Amino acid sequence: MDLLIELFSEEIPARMQPKAREDLKSMVTQGLVDAGLTYASAGAFSTPRRLTLSVEGLSAESRPVREERKGPPVEASPPAIEGFLRTFGISHPTASAHVQSLLETPGAVELRGVRFEDRLVKDRRILFAIIDRPGRKAPEIIAEVLEATIRTFPWPKSMRWGSGSLRWVRPLHSILCLLSDETGAHVVPLTVDGITSTNTTEGHRFLSKGRFPVTGFDDYAVKLKRAHVVLDQAEREAAILQGAQNLAFAAGLELVEDKGLLTEIAGLVEWPVPLMGRIAEDFLHLPPEVLQTSMKEHQKFFSVRNPRTGRIEAFVTVANTETVDHGATILKGNLKVLGARLSDARFFWDKDLRVAKAGMGEWLEGLRPVTFHNKLGSQADRIARIEALAREIAPLVGADPEVAARAARLAKADLRSAMVGEFPELQGKMGRYYALEAGESPEVANAARDHYSPLGPSDAVPTEPVSVAVALADKLDTLTGFWAIDEKPTGSKDPFALRRAALGVIRLVLGNEVHWSLREITVDSLHVAIEQHFEKRRASLTRQLINDIDEARRVAKEYEAAQAGELTSSASLWKIWEKIDAEGSVSKEAAEEMAQAYLAREMQVAFQTVFANGESLLAFFHDRLKVFLKDQGIRHDVIDACLALPGNDDLTLLVKRAEALAAFLKSEDGPNLLQGFKRANTILTQAEQKDGVEYSFGADIKFAETDEERALFAALDAAEKAITPAMRAEDFPAAMAAMATLRAPIDAFFTATQINSDNQVLRRNRLNLLHRIRAICSGVADLTRIEG
Repeated sequence: MDLLIELFSEEIPARMQPKAREDLKSMVTQGLVDAGLTYASAGAFSTPRRLTLSVEGLSAESRPVREERKGPPVEASPPAIEGFLRTFGISHPTASAHVQSLLETPGAVELRGVRFEDRLVKDRRILFAIIDRPGRKAPEIIAEVLEATIRTFPWPKSMRWGSGSLRWVRPLHSILCLLSDETGAHVVPLTVDGITSTNTTEGHRFLSKGRFPVTGFDDYAVKLKRAHVVLDQAEREAAILQGAQNLAFAAGLELVEDKGLLTEIAGLVEWPVPLMGRIAEDFLHLPPEVLQTSMKEHQKFFSVRNPRTGRIEAFVTVANTETVDHGATILKGNLKVLGARLSDARFFWDKDLRVAKAGMGEWLEGLRPVTFHNKLGSQADRIARIEALAREIAPLVGADPEVAARAARLAKADLRSAMVGEFPELQGKMGRYYALEAGESPEVANAARDHYSPLGPSDAVPTEPVSVAVALADKLDTLTGFWAIDEKPTGSKDPFALRRAALGVIRLVLGNEVHWSLREITVDSLHVAIEQHFEKRRASLTRQLINDIDEARRVAKEYEAAQAGELTSSASLWKIWEKIDAEGSVSKEAAEEMAQAYLAREMQVAFQTVFANGESLLAFFHDRLKVFLKDQGIRHDVIDACLALPGNDDLTLLVKRAEALAAFLKSEDGPNLLQGFKRANTILTQAEQKDGVEYSFGADIKFAETDEERALFAALDAAEKAITPAMRAEDFPAAMAAMATLRAPIDAFFTATQINSDNQVLRRNRLNLLHRIRAICSGVADLTRIEG
């Protein structure tokens, strides 16, 4: 049997359609399966006015089901028996006594379709309920499942209309529910809030008239297309893309493809008709990003580019209908609205250019009162931190410190521009244009554009040294700032996108092969953040003390109370207060002295936590790195083995080591050598624990008895000579290859040699030899952390 369901309504928002398709499919199919039906396949479809589900190979009826439920002991109190019976809808006052009396001797009792019997379970007679549910016909089950689905459908937003109680995303007009088998198609009877199921639907709002019957999914899809409705979202997307590309190609232009916009437009039309129009000459001088963003956000237009100049010169709009004038009237209306939108964009551009050509100082001043975070100061404070950090990072990435500092100072200036105020998604991109208009170098301008990158896994990583320095400084300031004020991600909550910032740092470092001590950088940045935070607090408290002598008295008293009984080298605030009280006012010098002493203890405590916060932030980077490398196919235990070694704050070095180790473990020698290493480590560890000594004083070849033992000495000498310079040169594959040569000598040694010899000299020498195996292998990675 095949099932066809269509829920026909007013227009469903395009952004809700993908999830609605999946929800309809999962809710209905899961409900059918839970009720005992089976099916072969199912597919969900949507247009702006309908949700459709097709289920093929549906069973005609559900299988009979026997359900058993364990209850209380037979000798339980009447209330316990009564509670158990009530779960089956049995609440007659004599039912409990009836069950208990009939079960005084082993047996069973039937009560309202439920059979109760007692069974011996661990020497106790326990009451069981056995319910035999007969198979049910598919139409009965479908009606129940579909009604429950409609009434509980998880729309992000829904509405009620008329006098009914049903909630749907938009008013629901009709329900098509059709079950087909070899005898034909039959309507599944169903009524939801006054809407009765039928076998009819309707086509395009304007290009089709009236409702029409269907006999199954194939008939339904064919008749919809005749009625100017393309049911399949993917088919609509393909038609839109192909039509838009053909229009652009015919005009000697090229379409700027946008997958997100394509999906959205396909959710807005049932019968897509692409139309192309030209942008007026007055607007062609605007940056391509401005034209593209304005048309996309306001009009849902595709941009069309001139491949020779790179300029956006035309657009493609997608109509939902065919017209006798082939869309001329539609294009005329669209051009009128587009002209007004682009006039606004041109006004913003011209206004911003005046500020940019003056050096963007107006925008930088405008960022001073803009709060970044109440504990981290204004955007201007943040820019100052990023500038200092970019100057420090610049030499590590091959950038000029002064150029990097200049780029950091100007990178966020466009946040105060009119264009970014209208289109926030253009931040950075507009900053590049404005920096060039201000006469800045291309390096500085590109850093303004690139310093937000990478924003996501598909975003490109900047490679210009100045851009890399500013991008790293921007993300590290975000991380260290929120770490300094203890605003760290918890569970799934990450309101400040710190995980994304950490992943951005990781991709920048790895993509540019930056070698640095991430621990030192983060600790230095934490110091800067704390110093700036307390400098702001000192300045604020100083102003408050100057203007409020009563506040000065309170601060002095509070400080003296906190310091009572403690030795301190700080000046006594109370003595300062006595001088102020005698003069009758608070001078700037006295206020600064009081603020400095009052905040000194708190500042000292904050600085004492810098190292701990730095380690916590480094651990956060390591967690993000594990996620990143897992997507690259590197196991978590391999990463842990490399993290356990010194230098784990150099992410480039760490990843090179992990990649080499992962490749080694996939080779033929890797698992076998790992087994030999673990055997040596286990024997050595047990011996050291038993003897209470460390066997690390050097094995001597003169005590070797067997050829295999002497061969292992020689192999370890050769491997050590190869591994040491390879590790120094960070040539981890070469180090792993040298370590692989130990596989055969170690295997032969364990086969031919008894470690725990009765001769204590031989035993001690062999244990020291095992220590050499452990030391050489552990110099590459902590192999004890490798699983298996």
